[in-house]
Amino acid sequence: MRMAELIEESGLPAEAIEYYLGEGLLQPGEGATPAGADYSYEHLRRLWLLDSLMTVGNMSVAETKAVLQAIDLGPLTALATAAEALVGPAADIDADEEEVTWADERYAELIAKTGWVTRPDSAVARQVRALLISARRTLDLDLVNVWPGYVEQADAIARLDVETIAAQQDLAATVGLSVIGTVLGTAYLNALRMLAHQHHSIQRWHQAGPADEVTVPDERPAGGFIKYL
Repeated sequence: MRMAELIEESGLPAEAIEYYLGEGLLQPGEGATPAGADYSYEHLRRLWLLDSLMTVGNMSVAETKAVLQAIDLGPLTALATAAEALVGPAADIDADEEEVTWADERYAELIAKTGWVTRPDSAVARQVRALLISARRTLDLDLVNVWPGYVEQADAIARLDVETIAAQQDLAATVGLSVIGTVLGTAYLNALRMLAHQHHSIQRWHQAGPADEVTVPDERPAGGFIKYL
């Protein structure tokens, strides 16, 4: 396909595709000029991956390049790299020695309870410890004990993610799906959680505010939100 077809099929503006080409994130097509070159389905699939990483995942060019390089090394490495990029520098937090020791102990207890095999030095593990410290400071909460249900739900979701990825027969599709699933799945779950917050907040507190602050239906559908799934 030519550039015009690539633009139409991908749904991305020409400026975005030219930017990806210029940054070396998208390989050039076969031809002398970008407009006259021939592009394959692999170019189209790479564009969708790039759009997910940089637009939805909000990754930088450097982070995106790292993920793309990791894709060639298989799904395990690609997933780990994508997770590191999603977490980024937010995993680090200023803490004193007592807080660090406490967070390390709580993290160790969490891993012992779940039986998860993890890398304790990864950005994701550091973020968990940083969040434990932050919750203790601001809310005087020990998240490991207060929110055990989060761990159970996270385990179930992660298991479903991996099973879905493993069901793919094509290795390239498997790796691409693992990365896209990590980026889009994280954003989707956060959005669903915010929607659920709206629903449960209205159900609990809508009578305490002005009458016109929210609109609550007179009758809820049988089965609640499950009816719409």
